[in-house]
Amino acid sequence: MNIAVAGIGYVGLSNAVLLSQFHNVIAYDIDKEKVDKVNNRISPIEDSEIEAFFKQKSLNLKAVSDSSLAFNSAEFIIIATPTDYDTENNFFNTDSIERVMQDIEDINPNATVIIKSTVPVGYTRSISQRFAKNKIIFSPEFLREGNALYDNLYPSRIIMGDNSQAAKTFAEMLLNASAKGQVDILYMDPTEAEAVKLFSNTYLAMRVAYFNELDSYAEIHNLDSKSIIKGVGLDPRIGSHYNNPSFGYGGYCLPKDTKQLKANYENVPNNLIGAIVEANSTRKDFIADQILARKPKLVGVYRLIMKSGSDNFRASSIQGIMKRIKAKGIEVVVYEPVLSLEKQKHFFNSKVISDLRQFKKMCDVIVANRLTNEILDVEQKVYTRDIFNSD
Repeated sequence: MNIAVAGIGYVGLSNAVLLSQFHNVIAYDIDKEKVDKVNNRISPIEDSEIEAFFKQKSLNLKAVSDSSLAFNSAEFIIIATPTDYDTENNFFNTDSIERVMQDIEDINPNATVIIKSTVPVGYTRSISQRFAKNKIIFSPEFLREGNALYDNLYPSRIIMGDNSQAAKTFAEMLLNASAKGQVDILYMDPTEAEAVKLFSNTYLAMRVAYFNELDSYAEIHNLDSKSIIKGVGLDPRIGSHYNNPSFGYGGYCLPKDTKQLKANYENVPNNLIGAIVEANSTRKDFIADQILARKPKLVGVYRLIMKSGSDNFRASSIQGIMKRIKAKGIEVVVYEPVLSLEKQKHFFNSKVISDLRQFKKMCDVIVANRLTNEILDVEQKVYTRDIFNSD
């Protein structure tokens, strides 16, 4: 098959690498730096499986910054462009998808389009009416940052928002490219597939919020949060997974997906969905208050990234903590090695310290969403809620 992928983020790149084991794949992105890296077999994102594939596998993959070169002969075109949440309109901004769809209609109106970008419930039907020449199928992804290719190789499920032969062909392509012998494949209405994506991520956010609120209770009452969580998790109906307290959920998906689901609930009675969104803000308020209670003069933020093995800090919870601390007039400095060159001096008006030794010495309190060996020598300065040393 000839396949095009629009968007070289962690969703697009992991799908491109996965399918290029057996098919001809052209990845398209307007970012020429990403394009050049892929062509030189350098991963533009931090993902150990992608890096290993680039070194060890012979892949039928190239990248371009010209959409016509990517789309012209493609039988399937995967859209994996970002859809950020628009707080003014209370809906995902889907402009990037529409721009790609217009290019596809102009270049290759016979291609089957697979939307992997996260969209509002009901979006696929509306865009299918607008771009009626193409077969448009929504197929949600369930990938972790830093482990995107691994999760494509060992998928929890494959969901297709369509029951056509094209949907079945694409699902078989994903299955055959995976390293897993058997995977549940579900075919359903596109609107139901969109709902699966949003409800899945909102459930994960709810779990994060739940254990964070448990941890807040334990900290206020001077209880051992670790013991409580262990005792709770031994109930097999609950389980000892995804239970490590943090400063709040963040990253590419959970903040925007929970807000989008809440917006989709506009005319539906609810308490829980709205509370999940509000719980994240409450947790950040609580964490900031706990840090301020130490009466620091200079607070250091150790790493902006969400978790180990990732280079993403978009919407990371620690940024919300920073804003709250700075609003109280406390100076905040940052240590983050993955910051781009143009931001290596200041990050949102906070000085960036590139020397870790200097950073540890100058700060009264070091705020770390996740604890690592790098800062164990100054553990008495560190404020973290990382209990299990995991993500």
